[in-house]
Amino acid sequence: MKIGVISDTHRGISDINKLVNKFKDTDMLIHLGDNVEDVDIISKVYKKEIINVKGNCDFGVEHPSELLKVIGGKKFFITHGHLYNVKYNLTTLMYRAMELEADVVLFGHTHIPCIENISNIWFINPGSAIMPRNGVPSICIIDLENNHINPCIEKI
Repeated sequence: MKIGVISDTHRGISDINKLVNKFKDTDMLIHLGDNVEDVDIISKVYKKEIINVKGNCDFGVEHPSELLKVIGGKKFFITHGHLYNVKYNLTTLMYRAMELEADVVLFGHTHIPCIENISNIWFINPGSAIMPRNGVPSICIIDLENNHINPCIEKI
């Protein structure tokens, strides 16, 4: 199973076909917020399952701030990250992930990609597909194969 992860699109998707083409081999897509309205645009082209949470820029929308989902036999904690101060460090997010017994934590908010394994928990931030802070627009593809988690950041 392959999972596409995207975050922080901020209503800036100019070439939806190019963006969705990055996810053509995925089985599902997860949007980590800022702006969840972009999920409506993405869903016009991407016809598979899309999961999303809201971020700090998603005002007045009826979407959860975080989710706990079992996907491919692994427990995913899905959040935008702003509620856990991820711009400073991952400590608060790590403690929450441990409480939830998560295998994988997906978060955004920083606009900088990150893949770290801390205490046998994967912390994955795809960066920003539209407004990267490191100058490189990016997404993440997670390959769940033979009970292994293989995340990869991809440039757009």
